[in-house]
Amino acid sequence: MSFMIDEIVQQPDALERTLRKELPRIEAFRRRLSHLSIDFVSLAARGTSDNAALFGRYLIEISTGLPATLAAPSVTTLYGVRHRWKNTLVIALSQSGESTDTNLYVQAAREAGALTVGITNERASSLTHMVDEVFLVHAGHEKSVAATKTYTGQLLMLYLLAYALGAPIPPKSLERLPELARRALRTRKRVAALSERYRSMNQAVVVGRGLNYANAFELSLKMMETCYVVAERFSGADFLHGPIALVERAFPVFVFSPPGPTSGTTLDMLSRLRSRGRDHRDRRGDGRRDAIHQRARHGPCSGGLPPGSADAHPLHHPGATLLRVPGRTERPRPGPSPDSDQGDANDLKS
Repeated sequence: MSFMIDEIVQQPDALERTLRKELPRIEAFRRRLSHLSIDFVSLAARGTSDNAALFGRYLIEISTGLPATLAAPSVTTLYGVRHRWKNTLVIALSQSGESTDTNLYVQAAREAGALTVGITNERASSLTHMVDEVFLVHAGHEKSVAATKTYTGQLLMLYLLAYALGAPIPPKSLERLPELARRALRTRKRVAALSERYRSMNQAVVVGRGLNYANAFELSLKMMETCYVVAERFSGADFLHGPIALVERAFPVFVFSPPGPTSGTTLDMLSRLRSRGRDHRDRRGDGRRDAIHQRARHGPCSGGLPPGSADAHPLHHPGATLLRVPGRTERPRPGPSPDSDQGDANDLKS
């Protein structure tokens, strides 16, 4: 078994540990925030962690009403700009806690008066010394260069931070996530069968909207870094405004289409793809033929889980499965970890 597949299988247990160990600390942070005025949230990250940050941006805005944005760390690290951080929460996400750009950005924000939070899998990392509050993803050491269990762990921590900021997300509802992850893992044989038809794929499009826009970025990244497939990712809205024209007959298109606010426009797009002969696979929970996993139906923050939580867990399977389809390489090319600017000895693993 490859490191990547092994770590995908570890996700349910990692989620249970993270929730159990970090919820009491989140409750304390929630009480602290109740005495502060937070008007804006900025999230800083690189690589897979940046995809988690994109998820966090949507989640925080949808569930709390607070405006949130993805940081551009180079504005600080290269251009030397000092932002005005009054009443701002800055969240830094890094699997290793050693991403230079992210760390310098959050350090400058803290010095300028922002309240800062770090989310990392490494308790002894540099990031933990640069922020006001640290929350750990208890995923265990990640051996694969392609991060999987830390991505879903970061999503869980973002749910908890949204709760701390006032989102109506009952912590009890998050206890369902490990079981949803286990349920998603039961699709492995089906995903393997589907992946066989894409053994010669060299390019693809991945489409998602809302919370699943981040998951589209993550699936695309995994295809690129593990299978060397040129995988372009789009918002469902943007895809229809021009890029759909580049998709020829039998061109692979992977679409996240769960129930919820985005389902209407997504199903319309799928209908257009079918009528034009595109080869598409959609990840949805309505039990139809080409769905590759099922999920519970809940509206955003209505006593259940916002859409996007369960959808994250099966998205790593295609990359890991394609990696092991005969005829494709089974060893990642050497290179830096996507979570680091340069990579380091701990991030370069076979």
